[in-house]
Amino acid sequence: MPIALLALTLGAFAIGTTEFVIVGLLPTMAQDLGVSLPSAGLLVSLYAAGVAIGAPVLTALTNRWPRKRTLLAVMSLFVIGNLLAWQAPGYTSLVVARIVTGLAHGVFFSIGSTIATSLVSKDKAASAIATMFSGLTVALVTGVPLGTYIGQYFGWQTTFLAVSVLGIIALIGSLIWVPSKLAQPPATSLKVQAKVLTHPRLLLAYAITALGYGGHFVAFTYLAPILEDVSGLSSQWTGLILLIYGASVAVGNVWGGKLADRLGPIAALTRITLGLALVMLLFALSAYHWVFAILTVLVWGAFAFGNVPGLQLYVVKLAERFVPQAVDVASGLNIAAFNVGIAAGATLGGQLVNSAGLMATPWVGAVIVLLALALTRYSGHLDQPHSEARAITAH
Repeated sequence: MPIALLALTLGAFAIGTTEFVIVGLLPTMAQDLGVSLPSAGLLVSLYAAGVAIGAPVLTALTNRWPRKRTLLAVMSLFVIGNLLAWQAPGYTSLVVARIVTGLAHGVFFSIGSTIATSLVSKDKAASAIATMFSGLTVALVTGVPLGTYIGQYFGWQTTFLAVSVLGIIALIGSLIWVPSKLAQPPATSLKVQAKVLTHPRLLLAYAITALGYGGHFVAFTYLAPILEDVSGLSSQWTGLILLIYGASVAVGNVWGGKLADRLGPIAALTRITLGLALVMLLFALSAYHWVFAILTVLVWGAFAFGNVPGLQLYVVKLAERFVPQAVDVASGLNIAAFNVGIAAGATLGGQLVNSAGLMATPWVGAVIVLLALALTRYSGHLDQPHSEARAITAH
């Protein structure tokens, strides 16, 4: 693999760390900023909203820019956003910094995949994308726990400074090693993009992504305060438990991908989504004892991110079938759907904490995940030849 791919992977690592580290620092930041837990949780929601907006909108606006210029601009925006968070004098300015950083996140992964594939031969394209995205997984295993530890002992502002330094290193690496002359993908017309946004089968798939991922984040956003206030663990344990969770995520990601390859996306998603709902329901009961809480979190991570490969694969397969001229656009919009789910899930979680308490979040999150399961089964039914024939006849 070329060294330029290392710069992209480091960028993904920094981005993954800054997105999810808030989960571990939520109680610390809420207390320091003088805001409620739900208000602090909005820092997760609004970041994800920035990603959801930035991925399609900014990618479209920079569609004709040279790829390297876009990458450098995006990484610069990412660094600026984290430096603003480091120096944020209060809650409102921190919200603005998070939205700015989220905008950069969306475009980075949209163009990063294109750049990664252009750095290698066609037979290594999938491996190149997997290598870049591994930065996200490694961030969950190491970056988030380490960032949580730094924030608890040196102040949450220091975490954002550390992430800024990582971003600067990735920016310099991209400047030096990413070639200036990269293959420029053809610009996608607005008509094609509109078709991706309006096709009912793709909209159904995006709904599955948003609900399946969003239901998980209803509770996951408030994992740290649940572990501290309900399970009775000290804040020093949070980083270690997030490390356990991240290791489980890494295993679950690989397992979910292999399961989707072996069984097909619908069969794999059915098993993983059902498992996720059951684990969240179990956590609603096990959270009251710290040993059982930790064991449940260990299993939770595997199911929570195990569905990601299957969801992405399913959208690509549907796009190849219904809008073959816009597979990349459809794939990018599924990334936006993930973050719409995160934003909505974290916001709903905050409302539940205000109205019903922390332990309402895993119950409600599990119900939303079960709704995603129902839509998954319905979409799988539509994939059957007899369903398609009836639909054509009715049309």
